[in-house]
Amino acid sequence: MRSRPGGALLLGLAALLAALAFGSRTLGVVAIGFLLAGAAARGWAALARSHVSARLTVDPSPAVEGDDVRVAIATLRASRVPVGSTTLLASLGHLGAIECRLQGHGRNATGELSLGRLPRGRFTVAESTLELGDPLGLETVSISLATPRAVVVHPRIVELTALFSDSGRLGVDGRRLLLHRPAGYDLHSVREYEQGESLRRVHWPTTARRGKLMVKELEESHRDAVAVLLDCDPAGAVGRPPDSSFDAAVRATGSLLRAHAARGRRAALVTTSVHASTLSVGSLSGDFGAALATLAGVEPDAPHPLDRTLAQATGPSAQAGELVVVTGALGQRSVDRLLEAAGRRLVAVVWIDAPSWNGQPTRVHPGALRLGAAGIPVATLRRGDDLAAVLDAPRREASAHG
Repeated sequence: MRSRPGGALLLGLAALLAALAFGSRTLGVVAIGFLLAGAAARGWAALARSHVSARLTVDPSPAVEGDDVRVAIATLRASRVPVGSTTLLASLGHLGAIECRLQGHGRNATGELSLGRLPRGRFTVAESTLELGDPLGLETVSISLATPRAVVVHPRIVELTALFSDSGRLGVDGRRLLLHRPAGYDLHSVREYEQGESLRRVHWPTTARRGKLMVKELEESHRDAVAVLLDCDPAGAVGRPPDSSFDAAVRATGSLLRAHAARGRRAALVTTSVHASTLSVGSLSGDFGAALATLAGVEPDAPHPLDRTLAQATGPSAQAGELVVVTGALGQRSVDRLLEAAGRRLVAVVWIDAPSWNGQPTRVHPGALRLGAAGIPVATLRRGDDLAAVLDAPRREASAHG
């Protein structure tokens, strides 16, 4: 907590010195008045310094990019000393400094701050300070607030009925690629039979070899899962938010993730940003909300290219039976890695034509041509395209036929 030095005391001292120098009684009376007012203001500042709790409520919550976002502010002071003014000062991420004048009601003060239509992002409220002014306007007390709150704006995604990757599933040799067991369980190990267990779990080859009943230990199969990987390579980020190629990639990633979760498939969101994360999504309830929050704050700051991520993949991104990659930086090595992966599992690619966000003529990427020729479904998204029409198979077919 800190207080701004009171000008009344300084002015009173100056007037008193002038009164003594010139022998002016009138000026001396004025000086004494200023000194008393300044002393009273300093006393008020000492009493006003107290703990203040603050609550910030974001509306709508969760917000989606393009929404008109408002923040309701409510503060409660421990001190009962009356104040003349209450102002909240803070920093809101890269939006910069914000200021809101609050209306006081005793120890309480409330106000509302309109942030306008925000782009996707996670805007952390930092350096929050409450400035209290005394009733005479002579003294100001600044109190630091603990407001660990962030304004989270989710990407605006679209609902898809069928995906571009649902058709044309061909392996690298031109044959249709099928998962041997799209769902179910894998054999993990075997152990001795326990009384009461179903004979359906008996592993007969091991039973015959050991001469006693042995049952199968099963673990849930990952072959029915899908990993949606968002490439955060800055080389594929062109334009300024919210109209940037990377924002389009984020929207595509969220839309694909939602489509798979709506089908009841286990999915994993994988990002290659500097704070690389892997988040499992099992439903459209809490898990999917957490994924959208992750996509809200992701930035194009990957420390290495896509091919390295594909080569070093572990966990859900490596075990899932299907891999969907959203990228704006499709290098030759990345294409080679994707072709290798397509020999083991289903692979689909959303190619973000980043140069189109810079006004450059659109062209077919040679890497996308290689992938398409190998039977890997590829959807190309350019600036101005309808995202749903690019990712949704029925809409793509309708568009192709006129």
